[in-house]
Amino acid sequence: MCGIVGVTNHPQAARLAYLGLYALQHRGQESAGIVAIDERGVPHGHQGMGLVCDVFSEDAVAKLAGTTAVGHTRYSTAGSSVLINTQPVVVRYRNGTLALAHNGNLVNDAEVRRELVHQGAIFQSTMDSETIVHLIARSPLDEPEAQIREALGRVEGAYSLLIAVGRTLYAAVDGRGFRPLLIGKVGDAVVVASESCALDIVGARFCCEIEPGCFVRIDGSEVTYLDPLPARSPTRCVFELVYFSRPDSQVFGESVDQFRRNLGRQLAREQPAPCADCVFSVPDSSNSAALGFSEASGIRLELGLIRNHYVGRTFIHPVQAGRDTRVKIKFNPVREVIAGKSVVVIDDSIVRGTTSPGLVAMLRNAGAREVHFRVASPPTIGSCFYGIDTPHPDELIAAKHSVEQIRQYLGADTLGYLSLEGMLHSSAGDPTRFCHACFSGDYPTTLPSETAKHRFEMPL
Repeated sequence: MCGIVGVTNHPQAARLAYLGLYALQHRGQESAGIVAIDERGVPHGHQGMGLVCDVFSEDAVAKLAGTTAVGHTRYSTAGSSVLINTQPVVVRYRNGTLALAHNGNLVNDAEVRRELVHQGAIFQSTMDSETIVHLIARSPLDEPEAQIREALGRVEGAYSLLIAVGRTLYAAVDGRGFRPLLIGKVGDAVVVASESCALDIVGARFCCEIEPGCFVRIDGSEVTYLDPLPARSPTRCVFELVYFSRPDSQVFGESVDQFRRNLGRQLAREQPAPCADCVFSVPDSSNSAALGFSEASGIRLELGLIRNHYVGRTFIHPVQAGRDTRVKIKFNPVREVIAGKSVVVIDDSIVRGTTSPGLVAMLRNAGAREVHFRVASPPTIGSCFYGIDTPHPDELIAAKHSVEQIRQYLGADTLGYLSLEGMLHSSAGDPTRFCHACFSGDYPTTLPSETAKHRFEMPL
């Protein structure tokens, strides 16, 4: 999962992209980068490992001259977390400067990359995103939009893309629309971003969401919808709404906050805890679900856990040792709320299950009489091949354990998950439009032949 932002027709395009990346920091904490392209078509880039605030100084942003800019925050799903794998990818090819930022994952990348290497292509990184660049550069067609269209016809899987060729920005979303991408305007400038919160921070007015299969050219302030990419049945990633997107965002045509409140309301109906004294969230991504649970159940909402906001998300940390260390310093219980009480704890999901036992033990140590653990999504039983770093079922606790076994492992008095149907019908839109493979095992594409995250770090 990554965050991408593009800006055109603004004298400080890089500064707007920089602010947008701040709003999208939750989508990737491993690296960040911005490339700005000036009136001569010359790229000015800055990239680095770490958070946006670590990578960019005021001087670094000031040096990124140009009216078009592309930015990226990375959470690695293909390729290791190293500087060579930072984005945007920038090359010079026969049509000038090309800068690409990708959110998603290509399921046929191993086959396409191997073919390109055998044809003489030299890869600099181990990201699947670079495959798209090679396909564009090797296209026999003359015009950039034709080259991009041909390249995207060769790849399968999830991609929301921003591609700057010179100062012209192209945006594309795969035919299934796994990942969100939205367009806004601030004055005569156009801003494209993964979530609406990135539009808000730069003062952009939301215009529209780029629908599955759409291919858009943005030249200055003019937005042109090109002939669409091959049609597929839409399968929007429901985990965007459950966990990844910010609650103040609008994605897939609906409010993330309202979706999560609906999850909590339905969870209270399906998995009640009638004798509990209070309910609270595992902050912050579960806050809205806890509000909904409290509203539907009548159980008093409390602040039972306080989060240290100087620690990143544990789920998206790429190394297990990092997750184990961070969870110990990420939360602290409010003993006055918890001591002697029967409490309901709301979490958005249990993926690996590495953090939840520590949370339950923490609540016990704070004096909780009973701990009822409730999860605002179904058991995660399947790997994701479309942009979330859960490639091996062995890492997923629900893939090999029953709910009762998981309850015992967590140390909770009771454990309840939301049903698949309850999750899908929490949407304000069509519940059939979602990809829920990680919860159901129902995959919308052919699965990749090779799934190791670091597969390209060995000789092909």
